[in-house]
Amino acid sequence: MIRIGILGGAGYTAGELIRLLLHHPEAQLVFVNSESNAGNLLTDVHEGLYGDTDMRFTSEMPFDAVDVVFFCFGHGKSEAFLREHHIPATVKIIDLAQDFRLAASKPYDSTQPYTPDNHDFVYGLPEINRQRIAAARHVANPGCFATCIQLGLLPAAHMQLIDNDVMVNAITGSTGAGVKPGATTHFSWRTDNLSVYKAFRHQHVPEIRQSLKQEQASFSAAIDFIPYRGNFARGIFATEVLRTQAQADAIVEGYKAFYAHEPFTHYVDKPLDMKQVVNTNKALVHCDVIEGKLLVTACIDNLLKGAVGQAVQNMNLMFGISETTGLGLKPSAF
Repeated sequence: MIRIGILGGAGYTAGELIRLLLHHPEAQLVFVNSESNAGNLLTDVHEGLYGDTDMRFTSEMPFDAVDVVFFCFGHGKSEAFLREHHIPATVKIIDLAQDFRLAASKPYDSTQPYTPDNHDFVYGLPEINRQRIAAARHVANPGCFATCIQLGLLPAAHMQLIDNDVMVNAITGSTGAGVKPGATTHFSWRTDNLSVYKAFRHQHVPEIRQSLKQEQASFSAAIDFIPYRGNFARGIFATEVLRTQAQADAIVEGYKAFYAHEPFTHYVDKPLDMKQVVNTNKALVHCDVIEGKLLVTACIDNLLKGAVGQAVQNMNLMFGISETTGLGLKPSAF
């Protein structure tokens, strides 16, 4: 059994992670840390877990009792945590924040004090880094928008097709903003509403560029990304447009070949809808070529393939068990 600890256990991602791990046949959840909820039942916060567990949050962090720890902190807090705490080199780390997603400048030496440019986190997108993840001690889980957008564009990059600017529009559910209430997550504002935020400046763009360049070394085009807040709880639906002279049949065959052996990412011949992926670790991709423009559509569940589902997928790889273990989830299609 893989012994597991969770830090930052009160948020949406932690709640979904606990749900997956409680039903994972190779997982033993040892502790869920939350300073603000220490002593409370997990079900006091994550009410969807009634009947599944009687565990309580703890302020303790018994790293010597676990094999892997998941960081479910807000962005910027993982790096700060590692500055202040020592995690034994024998304990693997999967970080769900953005702190370590960009490539390190030099290898990490766990015998030396942590510094921001001295880490060995592997970028945890299995579709392009599977072997590196399997050998990793520390994995930086990709962002939700980044996962969806990359999976839509990586086959095109692999075919060396991205030689001009890419226009991306993507809409996400309210859970993407986290559990802490805010003006733009309030029901009366979000319902029957739509809005743009962080246009052309979203924090996930650098990791998208990093992965595309991994597949297409010559990639230097702009990614003009406009994110939208949706009036639904979970899911991401993205459209990506670039100019191309390639033929539609060749592009589709290239996409199918790129994902032919992937357990969770699939090319679909028909137009997509988001309910096909909600509550699963799947990513679905579809292409159309219209008058010299390639239109790629991609969708995921932002909390699963965009966060903890992919994190569990990475954990499975890191511990040498079947990649799909604990992730056989049915979509909420109706």
